Amino acid sequence: MSAKAVSRPRAKPKGKAQTRGRGKAPPPSPLGELVRRVSGWIFVAMLVALAVAALLVLRLPQMVGGTLGEAAGEAGFALKHVEIKGATHVPQLEIYNIAFDQASSAMPLVDLEATRRRLLKFGWIKDARVSRRLPDTLVVDIVERQPAAIWQNEGRLALVDAEGAVLAPVRLESMPDLPLLIGPDANRQAVALSDLVASAPRLKPVLAGATWIGGRRWDLRFHSGEVLALPEGDAEARRALARFAQMDQARQLLGKGFVRFDMRIPGKFVIRVSNEPGSSVPAIAPEVPPGAAAGPAAVAPVAPVTPPANPPVAPGPKHRAGPVPDATKTI
Repeated sequence: MSAKAVSRPRAKPKGKAQTRGRGKAPPPSPLGELVRRVSGWIFVAMLVALAVAALLVLRLPQMVGGTLGEAAGEAGFALKHVEIKGATHVPQLEIYNIAFDQASSAMPLVDLEATRRRLLKFGWIKDARVSRRLPDTLVVDIVERQPAAIWQNEGRLALVDAEGAVLAPVRLESMPDLPLLIGPDANRQAVALSDLVASAPRLKPVLAGATWIGGRRWDLRFHSGEVLALPEGDAEARRALARFAQMDQARQLLGKGFVRFDMRIPGKFVIRVSNEPGSSVPAIAPEVPPGAAAGPAAVAPVAPVTPPANPPVAPGPKHRAGPVPDATKTI
């Protein structure tokens, strides 16, 4: 045997031998982890939604609530009394009928909102609050509308509030002492009329009524019988009414037998004089520009207008005797 040593192959490390031919596993991706979590949440939400839908289809919540409500009613929480507050014009019997008209007398099942909606159908009721007072009382608090005027339209009279809401019919023999609004949709102009009259507050006590003409303007009628025709437009009507109030305060136009004052044309004041003896047009001061000194020259005297006597008219098939039309004067 040779003295030369026989070389043996060197042993390889076990770890390197095991990993040869295989790559290292990649670390988990944050985006992938987020996607997996969101997918899980969506799946859980879908299960919950399906469960809720099944309960709603089967009306289980209503059935459970109704069962519990009826049980409370049998335990003594049932509707037995109705307490009414603030009702003066609305018949209380009608309120009782609505309050007790419930699908169930159990207090938890009394429909408060439906009861309120039925109450608001009464013209007198502006608002209503319905609440429970356990164990057995329903409290109805009524806010009534306040009458502000009488609306005459198509031969019918109705009481309306400041917003134009129709409250109740009015009989001619029992009309309250309120302004009379005449014409289609005049009731809807009650607020505008109130604002208009506020521009001349001293005329409010002598105002008897107003007619809404053509859906555009007002004719005001006073207790002394005169009619004041105002122009179209809110601002124009307020200025004209304020000017008329100043002239009436200075010369007392009302109660002198005049028939009509026409202020529809800017800068003109047309007066129709009654044909009764003694009627005349007084001297009326024109408007003084701001800053101008008022004096004797500011007064423009106007000659009295006396209605002519009735001329004799021979009776015939085409002519009949009658009163002479009222005289007019433009200032």
